[in-house]
Amino acid sequence: MVNCCLGMGLSGQVTAVIFTFVLVSPHHPTAGVGHDPLLVLDGYEDSGIRMKCFSERLFAQVQLLWTDGRGDNVTGTPLTSGTTTGNAGSSIILKPGSGNSMSCKIIDKLLKTSTESSVVIADVFFPATSPWLTAFVMLLLLSIFLVIAAIYKLRKNEKTITREKNAQMEIKKEIEELKEKLAEEQQRCQKESQDMSATIEKLQNEMEFRRAQSKAVTITLDETCLHPNTTSKMYHQPTLSSHHEIPPDTVVVATEGFSEKKHYWEVEVGDKPEWELGVVREDVRWKLRNKAKSTFLEGSLFSLQFSQGEYSLTGGKVVGSRIPCRVVGVLLDQQSDILYFFHVEEKCHLAFVPLNSSGKFYPFFSSGSNGK
Repeated sequence: MVNCCLGMGLSGQVTAVIFTFVLVSPHHPTAGVGHDPLLVLDGYEDSGIRMKCFSERLFAQVQLLWTDGRGDNVTGTPLTSGTTTGNAGSSIILKPGSGNSMSCKIIDKLLKTSTESSVVIADVFFPATSPWLTAFVMLLLLSIFLVIAAIYKLRKNEKTITREKNAQMEIKKEIEELKEKLAEEQQRCQKESQDMSATIEKLQNEMEFRRAQSKAVTITLDETCLHPNTTSKMYHQPTLSSHHEIPPDTVVVATEGFSEKKHYWEVEVGDKPEWELGVVREDVRWKLRNKAKSTFLEGSLFSLQFSQGEYSLTGGKVVGSRIPCRVVGVLLDQQSDILYFFHVEEKCHLAFVPLNSSGKFYPFFSSGSNGK
């Protein structure tokens, strides 16, 4: 007895060979009590065909099993929601390449018998995309591309001469613009480089100035060498050309002398038109204390002098800086035998002079030849 139905989705489209046979358990053979499963081809779904298997028996009385064309068991989806009072049913999706055949077996749990229904479906009835459709779409796209290319080529040929002239003019214009931009970029980069260099130099000078300030010492003026017009705001060390004579009544010398390590002090020179400051050796200090006017030998005095808007060092060497300075910082570095001068307000380096003699040095300041 054959039981098979075609769903609405396959009506008039599926030709199938369906056959039914009964398998009876050899342990409990019982005749006339089998119920053939009902196979229904329900429609196309998920690139395959949905198949359903129904039984007249209750879900609690029988077991439904699916088997594909290779004899492998296939898990189906129950059509009953777990209830034991409804008729048994299950469904699967048969896809191309799975053997094109499917069997539904009903096993009677009480009578130990089974019945089975099978269906075979040819590949032609499975949903598939026609290869001609792909070829047609590719040919259509190629044709559209060729038409667009032909139109573009025709229009391009008509305007070739005009476009070439315009292109040449545009190229010349772009070259000029690029030259201008390149010049501007070079100027900008040069300015940035100069600014960067200036910033780095400023930071380096400030770091050098801060390191010098960390060696600050207190300077006490020697009252016996103090000119009446000289204030007590002196913290720095000046230098003087060895070719100059210093009138003793215009000089003030510090009480403290230094013969080793590093020592820093500052001198407020204000807006004086001329001054000289630095360090002198101990024998020079003695001459100044005794108001002796004489020319000092080379190596006995090291100074920075300001006169007529210019700075000069011992020996007459002119310093390039013309920045007005109201406070001068002095670092006596006897480890390196160098005397440094700093612009305190700008926190930058003014000049330096080597110390070509050893011994004990004393800071001094001279307010100029007129003593003011």
